[in-house]
Amino acid sequence: MSTNTEATPQSPKQQVAIKAAEIVDNGMIVGLGTGSTANLFIDELARRQQEQQLDIQVVASSVISRVKAQQAGLNVLSIEHLTHLDMYVDGADEVTIDMVLLKGRGQDLVCEKLLASHATAFYVLVDDSKMVKQIGDKNPIPIEVMPNAASLVLNRLAKLQAKGSLRLNAAGDNVAYSAAGNLILDMQFSGLETAQINALLTVMPGVVEHGIFADIAKAVLVGSADGVKLLQA
Repeated sequence: MSTNTEATPQSPKQQVAIKAAEIVDNGMIVGLGTGSTANLFIDELARRQQEQQLDIQVVASSVISRVKAQQAGLNVLSIEHLTHLDMYVDGADEVTIDMVLLKGRGQDLVCEKLLASHATAFYVLVDDSKMVKQIGDKNPIPIEVMPNAASLVLNRLAKLQAKGSLRLNAAGDNVAYSAAGNLILDMQFSGLETAQINALLTVMPGVVEHGIFADIAKAVLVGSADGVKLLQA
């Protein structure tokens, strides 16, 4: 008696995670993002390391990713020991066709942008539900601010016709703090293009970092039911 077993279909997120892991070469230092898609990439990278005896090192953008990487058997470096980073792999909350990203729904925005900006190549992994015409179409723009500057920044943004508030913690009974110890404003803008918002926030006193990632990604891998589509700079 014979039995036929069919492989479980791969989700779009799994497809892009596998494709990204295939890019990793022996000897690389790889930055790990945070989130569900990044977790799939960590799993696939660990599988390749074990099966193909890859000599690689990784650095994590968050405590969660660091713990997961260690549990998967990857060799984890501390950020403070980095002198270079070959590639950084992470998901995104929104992506436009010209590869502008929105990130920061989690708590690790500062570290994520640090690694993305300093990596030789930044690869973004998303499914097609994350594609938008303009940043902010589906989510507010996260803005990390110095704790003592939150009211000043919020007032300044209100004068620019932005609407929003301080992010609350999961319980909803207090403000949320980022991994870097900052407060987070979730803001919606009207009447301004993404490039204008990016420029304003980048130089605004009191703003530590914000969720617009422009001109940083080398490629975006977009998973769908039809396979993986590659967007490149």
